[in-house]
Amino acid sequence: MDILYLLIPLSVVLVLGILGVFAWALHGGQFDDLEQHGERILDADPAPFDRHQGT
Repeated sequence: MDILYLLIPLSVVLVLGILGVFAWALHGGQFDDLEQHGERILDADPAPFDRHQGT
């Protein structure tokens, strides 16, 4: 029963930390445009192959 006095505050701190990181990511624009990066990869021109680069 005494372990609950440790686990409950610890879980509250963990949840607040997770919410803080999530709010920081939202404020920083992490989730603004999710499709842009995927479309950018598909629309990118392939880089020209350089045969002399490896030698």
